[in-house]
Amino acid sequence: MITGQLKSKIDKLWEEFWTGGITNPLTVVEQITFLMYARMLDINEQRDEKVAARTKKSFNRRFNDDQQHLRWQEFRHLGSEELYKLVKDELFPYFGQSAEQIGEASLFSEFMKDAQLMIQKQSLLVSAVEMVNDLPLDNADTKGDLYEYLLSKLTTAGINGQFRTPRHIIRAMVEMMDPNLKSRICDPSTGTGGFLSVSYEYLLEKYTSSEGVEKEPLLDEEGNPIHDADGKPLFNTLYGGDLIDVEQRKHIDTDMFHGFDFDATMLRVAAMNLVMHGIKQPDIHYQDTLSQSFKDNFASEAKEGFDIILANPPFKGSLDEEDVCPELLRKVKTKKTELLFVALIERMLKIGGRTATIVPDGVLFGSSKAHQQLRKLLVENNQLEAVVSLPSGVFKPYAGVSTAILIFTKGGSTDHVWFYDVQADGFSLDDKRNPIKENDLPDLVAQFKARDKALATSEENDRIITENKKHFWVSKEDIASNKYDLSINRYKEVVYEEEVYEAADVILKKLVKLESDILKDLKELEGMISCS
Repeated sequence: MITGQLKSKIDKLWEEFWTGGITNPLTVVEQITFLMYARMLDINEQRDEKVAARTKKSFNRRFNDDQQHLRWQEFRHLGSEELYKLVKDELFPYFGQSAEQIGEASLFSEFMKDAQLMIQKQSLLVSAVEMVNDLPLDNADTKGDLYEYLLSKLTTAGINGQFRTPRHIIRAMVEMMDPNLKSRICDPSTGTGGFLSVSYEYLLEKYTSSEGVEKEPLLDEEGNPIHDADGKPLFNTLYGGDLIDVEQRKHIDTDMFHGFDFDATMLRVAAMNLVMHGIKQPDIHYQDTLSQSFKDNFASEAKEGFDIILANPPFKGSLDEEDVCPELLRKVKTKKTELLFVALIERMLKIGGRTATIVPDGVLFGSSKAHQQLRKLLVENNQLEAVVSLPSGVFKPYAGVSTAILIFTKGGSTDHVWFYDVQADGFSLDDKRNPIKENDLPDLVAQFKARDKALATSEENDRIITENKKHFWVSKEDIASNKYDLSINRYKEVVYEEEVYEAADVILKKLVKLESDILKDLKELEGMISCS
């Protein structure tokens, strides 16, 4: 959560780009990302210079003696013409330089070799530099939320919303996976890095002691405290992660978070998103994970496989069979990306690794040989833990497709599958997606964590769905006998409570009495009017 004052700054920066002729939201985010990155390089350089002066130890400099003019604090005061020339002809080429020189920023050098300044107006660049300079990028507790708010503009702008999975859906999936400090987490279609950044936020909360939690008041644009509807002041809760030791921190910074995508722009945005959240060197790669080339790189990148995979892969599309990794085709003979991605995720997990993956409902009940082959793989060769049905409006206004979350563990086999029918996610299911009171997600997470106990104490396989019970178990035998169909409507039994009504003659008598009372009141009213 960020203050209204910071939101106002981002809104103003966004408007500057829009009025300056850059109307593609993804381009706006990318260009702001470049400027934020330039400033962060200088912030980190200044930090290391101070440490070096205090400790008398050298460090890997980001800017050599001939590049000092490329530091943010050196060029931000330049006039419009000189600033534009420096940024376009020197700063952007510098972004793509060797990883050895840039040091800890080597993650970005891979993605920034083709970086281009899309700002055409010198006045817009001057305004953008001034505004980025006012953002609290040196505040580790704020900059992650700040960048998330910037990314939310992709959704509100009505373009490129497909890159954004609703944050509250991601949070529920992360809570069900419950990562720990040893986890290696991956998203094979990472987009803006939402699953990875939310996983990091969850870990910070999980491994912060009560003494490590800080609260700062939320302020409006004038610096006044913001209050809720009941008049209580609102606070931004900060989690310091004080229960994380040095070795665990190193794992978080270098080997916990892994992402793959074949869109260079999205990789730049995802990498910046994770760095802004506080992860120093997330492992983000330009890679089509369904291709044959990924097969050759997989062993070195994934090592023994991942502990947790969180994903919302592309729903639509088909590939040429020649381009698809042969190992995936042996698992499921298809060109459909939504099936191939599930097979890919099963392949990328280590034995005992788990995934929560969003799939279109067609994956659950499709009748083709490939659909059945994939579902059989999940049930017979793995432990399919749960199928969570989501309401069809969760991705509006960008898509109205019905979806579900598949949760499975690699290896073993399935005895029973737990189903949950999410009917509300806290927002209206129309294009406006306004907040509402009804929200099944907290109950989903709680019931998922308690499901083993529920199965052990259940005398029979109860499939009843009522207003107060939206979850049930289905045996492997039932699923196999239905061609491994995993759609919730195949198995749920809706119980309708009988409504008891009064007898017709009783209702009629009440209506007659009511009409008599009305006529009596009308007579009295008529008398009052006559007297006046």
